[in-house]
Amino acid sequence: MKKIFVIDTNVLLMDPFAIFSFSDNEVIIPLAVVEEIDDQKNKSSDIGYNARVTSRLLDKLRKKGNLSSGVKLENGGNLRITVNGHELILPEGLSSTKMDNRIISMAYHIQKENPDKKVVLISNDINLRLIANALNLEAEEHESNKLRDKDIYTGMRELKVKSETIDLLYNENKLSTYYLNKKNIQLYPQEMIQFTANDRDNKTALAKFDGESIVRLKYTKISPLNIKALNREQTFALELLLDDNIKLVTLSGKAGTGKTLLALAAGLFKVLESNTYNRLLVSRPVIPMGKDIGFLPGTKEDKLQPWMQAIFDNLDFILQKEKNSKYNFDNMIDKDLIQIEALTYIRGRSVPNQFIIVDEAQNLSKHEIKTIITRAGKNSKIVLTGDPYQIDNPYLSLHKNGLSYLAYKFKNQNIAGHIMLQKGERSELARIASDLL
Repeated sequence: MKKIFVIDTNVLLMDPFAIFSFSDNEVIIPLAVVEEIDDQKNKSSDIGYNARVTSRLLDKLRKKGNLSSGVKLENGGNLRITVNGHELILPEGLSSTKMDNRIISMAYHIQKENPDKKVVLISNDINLRLIANALNLEAEEHESNKLRDKDIYTGMRELKVKSETIDLLYNENKLSTYYLNKKNIQLYPQEMIQFTANDRDNKTALAKFDGESIVRLKYTKISPLNIKALNREQTFALELLLDDNIKLVTLSGKAGTGKTLLALAAGLFKVLESNTYNRLLVSRPVIPMGKDIGFLPGTKEDKLQPWMQAIFDNLDFILQKEKNSKYNFDNMIDKDLIQIEALTYIRGRSVPNQFIIVDEAQNLSKHEIKTIITRAGKNSKIVLTGDPYQIDNPYLSLHKNGLSYLAYKFKNQNIAGHIMLQKGERSELARIASDLL
């Protein structure tokens, strides 16, 4: 049985191409949605960009036929824009002037007019779905970009082997994947491995799959700017961060696991010590936690200070150990060796020969991630860090955010690596709070 999908505004503002993800079914966009899209089109943010893309897509479809009557889509479905021509019927206490309520009312009337068809309201807004259920109207989250639990990539695995296998790894520095292939174990390029002997206690080895063979880690003896790995996952993270052949690194994990600290230390090391890159560029999205503090006075640097303070805190921790003037923060700024920028200013740039760090990447959508990655120029390395369990964007989640999506999509690429850090190292208090709260 064919279904009728009524699309909410937030779905299109996150993914304009969502209208093409309901093959062989009817897709309805209420006029209220078109109005809300129009209200957002002048914004300079990702929301504004998606609003403009949505408008262009609808205009392109309009040229194929009358949108109020319905236009055939290439996937076999049908799209139409419906005018709110019915009396609003809403639960008591809900305002009839709210756009969300107009959208719900439209879906409700469409269901009444089509009792033989299944009508589903598609929205990323939890409260809108709850209100829809109050009217016995089926509502679902848009899941075209939503990852399943099994799709959340950790970047590492533990394998039980005979002690002779570990000895062979230490002696030859690499292993064939023949043994793993026999057991039908699939490894991804740059995936990290902990081998544990199943016939001898405390015999372990750390390695990675380089795309062809399992090899020993190369950078375990390097502590960039005296920042040492404190656990297994941090060791794996530094292996990815210090390898110049890996151009994209994603680090995820709860607060206090060392994601930002390790990325900054590796970036400074690559710029100041090995001279691999010309500059360290650090950025993060400007999304407040809690109530926004509004507009701030002063220069751009003054305005960015509150948002970038976490970056400065980590830099202070790293640089306070170094007495050489080369590691003085003000000197690095003056010599243009380090640049701290809001993510808003990245779009449109081409960034070559730089070590790029994007912090708090869990708050970015799939499209925003694409915009950032495509900014990386020749000989640049980009590192994205974030906590997918602590998302401030109301329309993103653990299973639907740019950081998790990027790690999943790039896991088959030789130039990319990912590690999910697990153990908190900031302090005992921070670790317990992260686990309990």
